[in-house]
Amino acid sequence: MKKIKSSTLRKVFQYAKPYTTKMVAVVISLLILSVFAAIRPYMVKNIVDWYIEAKDSNGLLQYSVLMAIVLLIEVISQFSFTYTSNWLGQNIIKDIRQKLFNKMLHFKQSFFDHEPVGKLITRNVSDIENIASIFSQGLFMIVGDVLKMLVVLGIMLWMNWKLTLIVVLAMPILLYATRIFQKHMKTAFEEVRFQVSNLNTFVQERLTGMKIVQLFVQEENDFKKFKEINQKHNDAWQKNILYNSIFFPIADIVSSVTLGCVIIYGGFSIVNGDNLTSTGDLFAYTMMISMLFNPLRQIADKFNVMQMGIVAADRVFEIMDQDHLIQEEGKLIAPAFNGAIDFEDIHFSYIEGTEILKGIDLNIEAGQTVAIVGSSGAGKSTIINLLSRFYEINSGKIYIDGTDIHSYTLESLRKQIAVVLQEVFLFSDTIYQNIALHDPEITLEKVKEAAQKIGIHTFIESLPGSYHYNVKERGIMLSAGQRQLIAFLRAYMSNPSILILDEATSSIDTYSEELLQKAVQIVTKDRTSIVIAHRLATIVNADVIVVMDQGKIVEKGRHNQLLQIDNGYYKQLYDSQYASAKD
Repeated sequence: MKKIKSSTLRKVFQYAKPYTTKMVAVVISLLILSVFAAIRPYMVKNIVDWYIEAKDSNGLLQYSVLMAIVLLIEVISQFSFTYTSNWLGQNIIKDIRQKLFNKMLHFKQSFFDHEPVGKLITRNVSDIENIASIFSQGLFMIVGDVLKMLVVLGIMLWMNWKLTLIVVLAMPILLYATRIFQKHMKTAFEEVRFQVSNLNTFVQERLTGMKIVQLFVQEENDFKKFKEINQKHNDAWQKNILYNSIFFPIADIVSSVTLGCVIIYGGFSIVNGDNLTSTGDLFAYTMMISMLFNPLRQIADKFNVMQMGIVAADRVFEIMDQDHLIQEEGKLIAPAFNGAIDFEDIHFSYIEGTEILKGIDLNIEAGQTVAIVGSSGAGKSTIINLLSRFYEINSGKIYIDGTDIHSYTLESLRKQIAVVLQEVFLFSDTIYQNIALHDPEITLEKVKEAAQKIGIHTFIESLPGSYHYNVKERGIMLSAGQRQLIAFLRAYMSNPSILILDEATSSIDTYSEELLQKAVQIVTKDRTSIVIAHRLATIVNADVIVVMDQGKIVEKGRHNQLLQIDNGYYKQLYDSQYASAKD
C-alpha cells in the first residue's frame, strides 16, 4: 500500500462526501462479511468433532440449520457490499466526469490548441471508468480481505497455535512476492495507460481526417504507423500478462505446500494421539488456509486494479487541476449593443515571443460594415478571436460601446456576438437542432420564420426530411455551401448585436453564394458587422476596409479610396485578383 498516492486517494474521496450513508453501508457490510465468512470454517470443525465423530444426528441437524443461517447472512452481506460499492463507484465517476467536462467547456481556446482530442476523450471516458474500480474492486475489497484475514488468523491461533505457526512461517514468502509484483505492475499499468492514450489520439485524428489521408494516398504509411503504435500497446499489455503469469503460480505453490505441511503435521499429531489436534481442525484448516492465502494473493491483483484506478485518477486530475480557465472578472450583463467597437494598442501572441498583433488601433462605428483583408497570417482572424475572448490579449484594451469587454460576463458578451467561420462545424443531428442547439426557446416555427426572412427556407425544404434532416457527423451529408447557409442561419437566430463573417464565402458554390449574399444584406442592415475575406469582390461595398499586413494595419478606407493609393497594398491585391478572374 505504500505505493498508493494518498493525495490522489484523498481527492477521489472528496467526491464520496455526498454519499456518506452508502459509505457507512459498505463498511457495515464489510465487517459482517468478514466475521461471518471466518466463522464458517470453525463451524465445520465443530460439526466434525461434536456431531459427525459422535454420530449425533439430531445435533448435526440443529447445527446445520444454524450454519445455514450464518451462510444466509454472509450471502446478504456479500450482495449488500457488491451492490453498494459498485453503486458508489459509478455515482462518484458520474460526478467527476460532469465536473471535468464542465471545466473543459470553460477552458481557454489555447488549451485545445495544444492538447490532442484523442487524449481528452481518453481522460473523459476510459480513464474515468477506471476510477470506479477503486471502489468496486480496489480499496474496499482490499480492506475487506485484510479484515477477513485478521479474523481468520485470530480463530486459527485460538484453535491450534502449532498448525497456525506453519501457516504464519509461509506468509512472509508470499508477502515478499506480492511486494515485488506490486512494484513492477505499477510501472506496467502506467505504460498501458500511456499507450492507450496514444492509440486513441492516433485513431481519432485519422478517422476525423480520413479524407486527407485518402486524398494524399497515405493509407499505407498511416497503417504502418498504426501497427507501430498498436504493437507498443500490445507490448505494454504483454508485460502486464507476464508479471501475472509469474506471480500467481508462485502464490499457488506456496499455498499448496503450506496446506500439505499442515495436513501432514496434523495427521501425524492425530495418529500419535496429540489431543491438541482434532479431525475437525484439519477440515477447518483446509478451508482457512484457502481463506487466508487466496485473499493475500488476490490483494496483489486488487491492488493492481486499484493502482490502475489511481493512475487514471492522476491523469484526470492533471487536466482538472490545470489553470486554463478564462478569467471571469466581469460583473456586467452585456445589453443589446449599439455596436461601437474600439481596439486600443492591441498586442497579442499565441506563442510567447512571437507577436501576431503589433499595436492595433481600430475604431468601428455602430452599425458599420467593416471588412478586414490581408494575406494569410496577417492577424485578421486573431482580431475576432480577441473580441470574443477566445484568447486573452497581452496588452491593450478592447471596448464595446465605451465599456471594456472584460467588464462584461463572458456568457452575456458572447451572446451579443455571432460568428460564421469558414470551416463550419455541424453536429451529428438534425438541421433544426444544429440551428437551435437544443435551446428550448428557439422553436421550429421561429427557425422557419427566420429562414424565410433571409431566403434559405426553400433550400432547406428541398432536403429529405426538411428541417429534420440529419446531417451526420460534421455535416458530411451537406455541401460546403449548404453548411455555410446553415451556420449563417444559426448565427442569425441568436439575434446578435455584432455579426462576424470569417471567410464565410470563400469556398462555396455560386448558388449558395447568391443565397448567402442576399442573407448578408438583410442581416447586416443596422447591425455592426465585421467581414474577413480573401475575395475582395465580396466586400467592395463595405463602409470601411481595413488592410492588414504582418500584424499591423497598413491601410484603411473605402474601396474607391484605397484604389487611389499608388502602389497601395489593397490596390495590388485587388488588381491581382481582378486579373486572375479576367484570365
